[in-house]
Amino acid sequence: MSWGARLRGYFLAGILVTAPIGITVYIAWLFISFADSRVKPLIPPRYNPETYLPFSIPGIGLVLVIAFLILVGALTAGFVGRRIVRLGEGLLARMPVVRGIYAAVKQIFETVLAQRSEALREVVLFQYPRPGVWALGFITGTTRGETQALSGGEEVVNVFMPTTPNPTSGFVFLLPRSELRPLRMTAEEGLKLVVSGGIITPDAVPPAAVALTGAQRAGDGIAPEEVEQRS
Repeated sequence: MSWGARLRGYFLAGILVTAPIGITVYIAWLFISFADSRVKPLIPPRYNPETYLPFSIPGIGLVLVIAFLILVGALTAGFVGRRIVRLGEGLLARMPVVRGIYAAVKQIFETVLAQRSEALREVVLFQYPRPGVWALGFITGTTRGETQALSGGEEVVNVFMPTTPNPTSGFVFLLPRSELRPLRMTAEEGLKLVVSGGIITPDAVPPAAVALTGAQRAGDGIAPEEVEQRS
């Protein structure tokens, strides 16, 4: 191997090591700076440590935000706090536009933050935009209400298909569970695959994760011999 090839390899290795760390530190610094810029002006000068110190202390705003959220959570956990929250929600429910926004935002946060929520935990494959082409999605919950009632008795689930490279946008599909192919990869591995555009994939896929039943093979138009070769 020539010196030029070695230097190129060392350079790429250095990028692979430093780039993730540097980007993570930069994003964390932006978040801390944003919190400080919004919270520090609200602190009275006599309670602000920077008033008495010759240097700035990063992270004060973030610490205060976390402490405030903990305090609010502790207050609303009691009977009086829950009563106040219900009164506030009752007022918002009487505002035509605001109540819709509040209900949607609250449902999203309850789904994402609930300890027993299955949101974005099960990774699946489904055929989209045409048969024979597979897309990666995440089951975000079981469909309920009118949509489930009109499904003819078959279980329907909500599937979120994120876009590349921004996984916060995407499409929501209501699909019968029988049309989904569950994967053994974790949600984190699935998101890495989406964000990287397929560059980062799980190291190994167990044969059982891609094995299809005879009925599924026939429905997808895949010959059993072809499935065995893929496995």
